[in-house]
Amino acid sequence: MALAAFLLVPATHAEEAASGDSGDGIDLTAMTLSFSEEFEDLDVSEWGPGTRWIAHTPWSGDFGGARFAAPKEGFPFTTDEGVLRIEASSDAEGDWRSGMLASVDTKGNGFAQQYGYFEIRARLPLGSGVWPAFWLIGRDRSKATAEIDVLEFYGDKPEAYSSVVHVWHKGGEHYSKGKRVEVFKDADPTEFHTYGVKIDPVFIRMYFDGRLVWKTETQPEHRQPMYMLINLALVEEGVRALTPDPSYMYVDYARAYTLD
Repeated sequence: MALAAFLLVPATHAEEAASGDSGDGIDLTAMTLSFSEEFEDLDVSEWGPGTRWIAHTPWSGDFGGARFAAPKEGFPFTTDEGVLRIEASSDAEGDWRSGMLASVDTKGNGFAQQYGYFEIRARLPLGSGVWPAFWLIGRDRSKATAEIDVLEFYGDKPEAYSSVVHVWHKGGEHYSKGKRVEVFKDADPTEFHTYGVKIDPVFIRMYFDGRLVWKTETQPEHRQPMYMLINLALVEEGVRALTPDPSYMYVDYARAYTLD
């Protein structure tokens, strides 16, 4: 995700020794469930406090070509039989609105976890301009923003999705590594699939339907508690006349596990 403000992680994170490689496999029976959102209902408010989710990024609010709407009955979030639907649509004036969930509020209160496995099960929309994502941000942004994009999908490029790790430094420096994960030649993005990331002190590993699809070295700034964000955004440069109106992203669950 493009971030509006670039602040950094304290030096204590940079000084941690990198040890504890957990390996490439995923065995949920060897982990402990630490967060479970099954979307039987949705505890969300625009900014908190006291709700499980807020409806903006905690630091600034919105990005992209659609404003993230304050939640109200029926929009932009609905739940039905344990599935969350996030809607992107235009209003009477032609302005687009959509939905974002973040698991901490503006004070940093909420769910964040250092290391572990994070996963959603989701169906993605197709079409020009749609930009669904599942990503993590480090809770401490005092000197840098540590970001892990587990899933970034562009609806006009349906053959693959992107997984990227970033460190956005206050001084303007930017660390970034990523991969186009070309799984949709054999799988359908509009069907349910799992998108996961396992973080340990040595590697950040990405998984599609439980299968390792990419890994990269854990940066010092990523060795801290990370919180989850799920959203259906629109790209800034999208041709709105070609964007399906409305568009929907569906999420069956969001879960996190500690590494035992």
